[in-house]
Formats: sequence, C-alpha cells, structure tokens
Amino acid sequence: MRLAVSILFAVAASPATAAPIYITASAMIDPTTGKSVGHPAIVIDDGKIIAVGSALTMKPPAGAEIIDLGEKMILPGLIDMHTHLIGDAALGGYNGIGETREAAAIWGVVNAKKTLDAGFTTVRNVGAGDFADVALRDAINSGLVTGPRMFVSGPSISIIGGHCADNNLLPNDFHMLGEGVASGPWEMRAKVRTNIKYGADLIKTCSTGGVFSKGTIPGAEQNTIEEISAIVAEAHQRGLKVASHAHGTAGIKNAIKAGVDTIEHASYLDKEAINMAKSKGVYLAMDIYNTEYTQTEGRANGVLEESLRKDAEIAEIQRESFREAVKAGAKVIYGTDSGVYPHGDNAKQFAWMVKYGMTPAQAIRSATSLAAEALGKEKSLGQIKPGYAADIIAVDGDPLSDVTVLEKVGFVMKDGVVYKSE
Repeated sequence: MRLAVSILFAVAASPATAAPIYITASAMIDPTTGKSVGHPAIVIDDGKIIAVGSALTMKPPAGAEIIDLGEKMILPGLIDMHTHLIGDAALGGYNGIGETREAAAIWGVVNAKKTLDAGFTTVRNVGAGDFADVALRDAINSGLVTGPRMFVSGPSISIIGGHCADNNLLPNDFHMLGEGVASGPWEMRAKVRTNIKYGADLIKTCSTGGVFSKGTIPGAEQNTIEEISAIVAEAHQRGLKVASHAHGTAGIKNAIKAGVDTIEHASYLDKEAINMAKSKGVYLAMDIYNTEYTQTEGRANGVLEESLRKDAEIAEIQRESFREAVKAGAKVIYGTDSGVYPHGDNAKQFAWMVKYGMTPAQAIRSATSLAAEALGKEKSLGQIKPGYAADIIAVDGDPLSDVTVLEKVGFVMKDGVVYKSE
C-alpha cells in the first residue's frame, strides 16, 4: 500500500499560513447516508474543508500540499460524548484519594494525546474537579499541548452524599463536601452560575446514584425535579446544554421532564422512558463496553467490591436497554465513560454497539454527525463537507463491514493539522 504524506506531525504548523491541502484516499464514508464513495478528493484551507469531490475530476489547487492516503478509507474525526480525561484511569476506589490535583491535571495531558491518537478529534468531558478540564481545553486550544477539541462541564453538580458531586470515601472526621454539592433549586442555580463563570461549556448533573460512588444506588433517584429544573433553566438561559447522569428509570424520567439535553448511561430504560426521550429529542449516551475492563482489571486497580458488584448487576440490563433504544429509533450517541477504563481504547465500544443492535453505519453516525448534532455543532463538526472543520481520520479496511478496524486509526487530522500518520 502506497502512503505518501507530505505533512507529518505538523503540530506546530499554523493552518492559517500554510498552503492549501489536497487529500485523496481509496474511499470515504459519509455518516449521514451510511455509504462509502470511491476516490474522494478534499481541499482544505485555513483548517476548514473548502471543497469535496472526486480525485478523478477535481485536481489539486496550485501549490497545494498533497496527502495521498493510498488504499486507506477516510471518515470524519470521531466524537466521544462522555469522557473523563483528568486523572489516572488506573486509580480506583481509595487509591484515587492520594492523587493530587496537580498529578490529575498532568494525567489529563497524557490522556488527551492518547484520545486524539485514537482518532477522537472531539470529546465532551463531563465532570472534573478544580476546573482542570477547562485548563486542559484552553491549553489544547492555544497549541500548548496536543489533544482533541474539548467541550467541558467543570465540576458536576448534585446532592450531598450523592454520586458525582460529593466524595463519599472520606469519613465524617474531615467534614468535607464536594465542590459541586448543593441543596435546593437556588443553590443548584448558584453552582451553575459558578461553573459558567469559570469557563464551562455545558453543565453536568446526576439524577441517580452511580456505580463508582460509595454508598449510592444506581437505580435510586437523586435531585428533585425542582432542583434539576432549576439547573436546566439556569443553563439554558445562558446558552449551555445539560447532561444528566441517570441509571435508574425514575431518575431518567425526572431528568427528561426537567428538560435536560442528554441522558448519560440510561441503564434502566422502559418503553415510556424511551418514548419520552424520543418525543423530547433527548440524546442517550450509553457506555456499554467499559464493564469488560472493570470486571477484569478493576479489583487490581482498587475498585471497591461494592462497585464491582453494582457494575456486574447493571451491565447486561444496560446493554438490553441499549438494544431497545436502538430498535425504537431513539437518538443514541457515542459515549464511552473513558477514565473508567484506559484512554485511547475509546473505539472498542463500536463492536459492542453493533453486537447489541446497531449496524456499523449507525455506530459510526453515533460518533460523528449525530454526536455533533447533540453538541449543537451539526453545521461545523461530524461530516466531511465544505465549511466544516478539517477533522479527518483514516483506517485500513472498511468499517462499514468490520467496525473493529476503527480500533486502529493510522491517520489523524484535526483542524487541518496532521497529528498522526503511520
């Protein structure tokens, strides 16, 4: 296979001052149609796609840099809608208490590069302490470090002793509450305002307990509808979307009634909850792969026995909920919960999505055009079209027939800059 690439690892290059780029490959996937087209040619300038056509008829602009990807297949950069880049993913349970905020931030830099190298050019980071995700996003945007385009929530907002906002591992002696803890609608609004003040792109809350928090029950409700509604109203009037962690059926329905934009995990879905999500246009980000890692490596990483039990109890239920949501035509988007398992393995979930009811084309769309729609960026991300960001990846083989080829991405471009080329 011939692979002639004229720009290699051009991280320091400025797309604004570079010559136009002309990319060709064997084929290209259009996620909106679920089909591939042969002999694509793409012209990129100033980090944007300016023309898409056939290499048989569309010639490169004068002076263009040529990237010929030979027999590779190209598709838009992938989007993971549920990540946790900050911190060491191998520290479970009490092991994580010893991780300093400085160490967690450094791990964020490492994890960001692994994620981009895996072909995920955009992520939504849903929950990070100390606004470390804001700092990482800004460092990536400035070119200081390498990583995907990030949309970040800052600290998650929820109740005392609940999942995602409080630290239930610490005993009463410390008299400490998490930085995202609030009680009542007005305190919840204040937390939203604080997160916006310090740079959040979206708001994350938790409407049920969770797997990896001590003493919470995944199916149990957290936050009253009034509290969730206050969070949503405050966020929406400032132009921010709201993601709600919700495993249990009642918590899922509460969050949808309150007007959230995405449901994270969505483990215990019934027909009513699925229909509610469909009628309200709510997206479901269902992480159906990571239990494989938790059950094989979690104990060695220090994950609590309580958490291992909860994960085992919920795994197959969530996967069957995923199957029913897909069958019903709900908007299921790609979200992996990376950080629960190693960063860079994000694409391993594709195979599980196909196993539990999606076609390869649907799975790819969930991580490209549909994910971009959920972000509110459907006119700039998730497709290879004129006017869109030049986020392009390439793989050997055809993911429409074997989705596992996405687990080994050989070429990564973000905003017209090549970050990886094998």
